[in-house]
Amino acid sequence: MGDLKSTPLRAVHEGLKALMAPFGGWLMPIQYEGIIAEHRWCREKAALFDICHMGEFLYKGDIVADGLEGVFTFSVKTIPVGRSRYGFLLNEDGGVVDDLIVFRLAEDEAMIVVNAATTGNDFSVIRSRLKNPAVLTDISSRTGKVDLQGPLSREIMVRHFGPQILDIPFFKFIRTRILDEDAIVSRTGYTGELGYEIFFPADKVARLWEILLQEPDVAPAGLGARDLLRLEMGYSLYGSDLDEGITPLTAGLYSFVNMDKEFVGKGALQRELAQGSPLAKVAFRVDSRRAPRHHYEILHEGEKVGSVTSGAFSPMLSCGIGLGLVKPSVAPLGTRLVIRHERVEMEAEVVELPFYTGGSLRA
Repeated sequence: MGDLKSTPLRAVHEGLKALMAPFGGWLMPIQYEGIIAEHRWCREKAALFDICHMGEFLYKGDIVADGLEGVFTFSVKTIPVGRSRYGFLLNEDGGVVDDLIVFRLAEDEAMIVVNAATTGNDFSVIRSRLKNPAVLTDISSRTGKVDLQGPLSREIMVRHFGPQILDIPFFKFIRTRILDEDAIVSRTGYTGELGYEIFFPADKVARLWEILLQEPDVAPAGLGARDLLRLEMGYSLYGSDLDEGITPLTAGLYSFVNMDKEFVGKGALQRELAQGSPLAKVAFRVDSRRAPRHHYEILHEGEKVGSVTSGAFSPMLSCGIGLGLVKPSVAPLGTRLVIRHERVEMEAEVVELPFYTGGSLRA
């Protein structure tokens, strides 16, 4: 594990006896007390996640003149200052190089937050598409990030960092001071619960973690619980549900593509719209407590029609759930499927997303 990167909180996790494992080139905490317990803590109270492995790029310049407006599937220039927008960086074939969020910090300034495993490639691709590459800086190494997620997160944040937290609606953020340091607090997350993402100096993030963890209603949660929480909401995971061979159309994420603007990969998506996608995303619910897993086969009436991209046992639904890519003919709601791996078969049904609808996300 010597070649793996570590977040500034590695020693803290090891002190908490976390199970550590590789993820996206990083040594990360997978669980502390246990995945199910940490999942429930987030659904009922507030869970604290180390997300320092994510990548952050700072852009400063003229969004249109520098060419940033044409880089992503969404418009950057129309994001109001203080708000963020989710979408994609595509290749020429329309495949997803990465899914990401852009935060509009000022009229001439934006922060691009990308996935950990793709950070280096994303930076190179984005810079290559700018007319003036010098306007983009990789600030990942000096930027820490922790997420406080759960129905009690707002009151905890207000108690520690002031009433301005109350003024942050969903997908909006503020620039503020925390522990005498510049910080960005964003009302975003990956769990389906009310929550906040805090961008903070990497060399000071351990102090922030320590303060929040002193709260009796806050517990640390690892990537295992985070993956389970996001799957219950039907959120896509890069590397499983998305990659350079999967387009946003195939992945069921066309709503995050603005076809009224130019961007790399648009031509490929136009052709896919005209010809139809060879595969379609489905969400399915298993008839038992068995857990489907990545790469399990999906069958319909004895024929293989696709494969599972994400799957797990859902504590909130008490059954197996999953996402997959299948032939479009078996994608309609209510279609009966069989999930198969070696000698194991699971009866399942295509259902609507999200799987779990009881979260505090927009509270």
